Amino acid sequence: MTDTDGTVDHVIDAELRLLRPEVRRDADEVARLLHPGFVEIGSSGRRWSREEMLAALGGMFTEADRPRAREVEAARLAESVVLVTYLTEHPGRRVRRGSLWLRDVDGAWRLSFHQGTVVPGADERP
Repeated sequence: MTDTDGTVDHVIDAELRLLRPEVRRDADEVARLLHPGFVEIGSSGRRWSREEMLAALGGMFTEADRPRAREVEAARLAESVVLVTYLTEHPGRRVRRGSLWLRDVDGAWRLSFHQGTVVPGADERP
């Protein structure tokens, strides 16, 4: 499916905004970005609900230790579904991430599902 209306770029921007500490500290902004049925399977294996994520996001990291995204790709899977994949790097840790964004009934794009998987051996890098 081709993306002729800029949706993929819009969704990538929203995904990457969620990595910024100032966005994570703004519960209203995060609530606008997360779908009511949001679920995350974190890199630790923990399952997070929308409510748990909203409660925890503010203190997860600072600007100095926030994850840096690389290899960002996205594909529009259907008219109302976008898949975003990327790699985040923290000191000594790399995580492959995937997110499903859905267009809600009001036309807004919201993050519905996110999963992070630790890349083995990342802590062995110099």
